[in-house]
Amino acid sequence: MKRREFISKAGATSLALGASLAIPSVAEAKAKYKWKMVTAWPKNFPGLGSGANLLAKMINEMSGGRIKVKVYGANELVPAFEVFDAVSKGTAQIGHAGAYYWRGKSEATQFFSAVPFGLTAQEMNAWLYYGGGMELWQELYAPFNLIPAAAGNSGVQMAGWFNREIKTVADLKGLKMRIPGLGGEVLRRAGGTTVNIPGGELFTSLQSGALDATEWVGPYNDLAFGFHKVAKYYYYPGWHEPGSTMEAMINKDAFNELPKDLQSIVLAACKAVNMDMLSDYTARNNQALNTLVDKHGVQLRALPNDVLKTLKQLSDEVVLELANKDPMARRIYDSFTKFRGEVSQWSALSEQAFLAARSL
Repeated sequence: MKRREFISKAGATSLALGASLAIPSVAEAKAKYKWKMVTAWPKNFPGLGSGANLLAKMINEMSGGRIKVKVYGANELVPAFEVFDAVSKGTAQIGHAGAYYWRGKSEATQFFSAVPFGLTAQEMNAWLYYGGGMELWQELYAPFNLIPAAAGNSGVQMAGWFNREIKTVADLKGLKMRIPGLGGEVLRRAGGTTVNIPGGELFTSLQSGALDATEWVGPYNDLAFGFHKVAKYYYYPGWHEPGSTMEAMINKDAFNELPKDLQSIVLAACKAVNMDMLSDYTARNNQALNTLVDKHGVQLRALPNDVLKTLKQLSDEVVLELANKDPMARRIYDSFTKFRGEVSQWSALSEQAFLAARSL
């Protein structure tokens, strides 16, 4: 009797494990899928472009070749700012970009990339995975036939490259700067003129004088673009992008065609790349910064506190106005700000307190 009971329980356990692992049928295991990935980044660009490449590589390898993803850099298949539409319509099955590029589709997309004075990378991941953020993001993208996933983070960015010193808020007036998303609206209210152009056009725009300043990412990427050759001052901190999430957007029809195990593989690969990119930036940013300062003589400057206080005040106004534009934006805002308030208490006692103690 005990032997039969043991066998019965073992069989039930095996069935449960099989269900949880979503073991594919013979037909599903033989099926092959060819996906195109379009990105908002220059082909093979360090950090952002290499993150997209890694995502494709992981999906290819984890699926045992059942999904083969080919990566296209910006302008190879579609322009950088047409990635959203291309994936939504099925021209490509997956895209890699930043959600704040799609404010024309919905202003609320900006909550899922970077909010000025918002969440750090660690806090952003906590909100997305365990604070209800991901469910709201999925709901926001559903009408566009898209499934979003976090697929990279740059960490705290730099405030940017400037061809003039910023000593007071008055120095922002008339400043022509490339700065996307909510940060761009904040700068506009501070008196600046904002321009949103793809990364590949920034160097020549600074060189020609079409721009007075630009933000991009941080030392790792900025060194690769050679901004030190056309701008004099490098400012911090990146008040506008404290933990910028990069997204993978997946065409819902293409995703639903996959068997369950491949769906899990795609989402797991996104999560792995999300962690990997942040580690990459954390490891390489200071190395690149040392090269910029020691080898190229870049003048590293901190934004004055009065400038940051003004930007913070304007940021609060801008984000609240965004929240009041439609009910969905308000729900996301309420979730985001509630989580920020709660997690800030712990961050103050943990990360912030430790970093202060380490610098004693």
